[in-house]
Amino acid sequence: MKHLLSLKDYSKEEILDFISLAEKVKKKPRRYSKKLKGKTLLMLFAKPSLRTHLSFDIAMYQLGGHAIFYDLSHSVLGEKESIKDFSKVTSRYVNVIMARLYGHEQIEELAKYSSVPIINGLTNFEHPAQVLGDLLTIKEIFGKLEGIKLTYMGDADNNVTNSLIYACPKVGIKLNIICPRQLKPKIPGKYSLSFNPKDAKGQIIYTDTWYSYHVEKSQYAKRKKLLRKFQVNKKLLGNAKFMHCLPATRGDEVTDEVMDSKQSLVYDQAYNRLPIQQAILLKLLKY
Repeated sequence: MKHLLSLKDYSKEEILDFISLAEKVKKKPRRYSKKLKGKTLLMLFAKPSLRTHLSFDIAMYQLGGHAIFYDLSHSVLGEKESIKDFSKVTSRYVNVIMARLYGHEQIEELAKYSSVPIINGLTNFEHPAQVLGDLLTIKEIFGKLEGIKLTYMGDADNNVTNSLIYACPKVGIKLNIICPRQLKPKIPGKYSLSFNPKDAKGQIIYTDTWYSYHVEKSQYAKRKKLLRKFQVNKKLLGNAKFMHCLPATRGDEVTDEVMDSKQSLVYDQAYNRLPIQQAILLKLLKY
């Protein structure tokens, strides 16, 4: 049994296997429509979600299985009931668990005591399912991953950037990170780092919200001032493709002109969350 908690734990071959299977599912969905018949996915949500919730729910349905949504705001997890007991109980009911939590240490503890695979649907440290879907999108658009140059722009001390740092070098993508000094990545990796937006280059410019879930609203004005010169606008984008994991704050990290341009891949990224979740479920459940 293997969990999907961090892309740091996965080899190049394993990452490419997820992408290859997702491509097959997209091409011939009926072939996989009963693969998970009788199987149940438990979806745990401590944070709100659109794409993660829908993509995993629909993915399980289209594979013949069943998904259960569980809102942790109505739970006693970590208070009246320990994560250990919660994990041991729930993993006896279901075949796989996807958790969207705040602390990464929580999902690690969940996995430690679980008897079924645990999937990281997002923590404050990583977002592996998102980045696997992004890699699928890049492969579809460019026909390859090896040699592609991707610039990540903006708040680089976040979960998406960390997953990109772990994944991109393994599949041959050259990662360039441009951010304020105060928001540079905290983890090492094979990437170039700049604090000057004029250094943006490559086939892809990727950004994320300036206001992640862990950022308090009282900090929004300060962060906006710090990050405003890292906004992705038409001039900065040039001829590159644009990526964003969504939700986006239009007018802050990206302009409407970029979001709605033919260079924008944001809706392809969002859709590809579905086939990549199907590939993740199939792989972890060994189907």
